[in-house]
Amino acid sequence: MAMATTAFSAVQQAMAKASERMANGNIGTKGMLTAADGLQGSALSRADNSPFAEVIQDAIRSVDKSEQAARVAVEGLISGAGVDVHTAMIASEKAEMGFELVLAVRNKALAAYQQVMGMQF
Repeated sequence: MAMATTAFSAVQQAMAKASERMANGNIGTKGMLTAADGLQGSALSRADNSPFAEVIQDAIRSVDKSEQAARVAVEGLISGAGVDVHTAMIASEKAEMGFELVLAVRNKALAAYQQVMGMQF
């Protein structure tokens, strides 16, 4: 139970850092990637890199890459580097949908954790 509380505390701290970065104008997923990488010394990484943690970290990295690709596409569109509007919009929507998916998974995981913590034994 103490390990779960420590892991939850680490996740809360990472989410607080990501929320703070988002509030400061760093809305991109790069802030999330940094916050997730900050969990390396926490109870989550001490669980022998469980498959769930690896999947979440891979998803965050994937969303970060799609956001960077979207940023490059939009910059290419603005600068006139031969990127058409359709390509830039598709890349932007792909990045947004990925971010929303990771956010939904995070919310579901936290809700499940809170439900388990609310159980009486």
